[in-house]
Amino acid sequence: MTIRYGVAALCLVLSAAPAMAQIDPLDELDALSRASADPVSGLALANRQADRGDLIGALATTERVIALHPESDEALLVHAGLLCRLDDLDGARAELAELGPNARGGSPVRMICDTGVRKGH
Repeated sequence: MTIRYGVAALCLVLSAAPAMAQIDPLDELDALSRASADPVSGLALANRQADRGDLIGALATTERVIALHPESDEALLVHAGLLCRLDDLDGARAELAELGPNARGGSPVRMICDTGVRKGH
């Protein structure tokens, strides 16, 4: 009986392999690139990634937004906040310095980074 269950489990695994192989990483990257082409949708995607705990993915998405829209202060603020959460306080402070002291929305990020509250705690 045990052999029969083992064979059945192996068949299930092998039959699932073609379905898993159909997920193309390049398609996934293309979708991420398309989503981050617009600053609003790109930052929304970054926020969803961060909410799921994917801070590195959120950081990469935000960096794509900044590369395409360097004038986006909001993208720089989100990027600074993510750097802070990842314990890169120097990087976060450099982003905040680029924005200047009176950047709209910068105060909460500065406060979080200055108090050392990171990683979403």
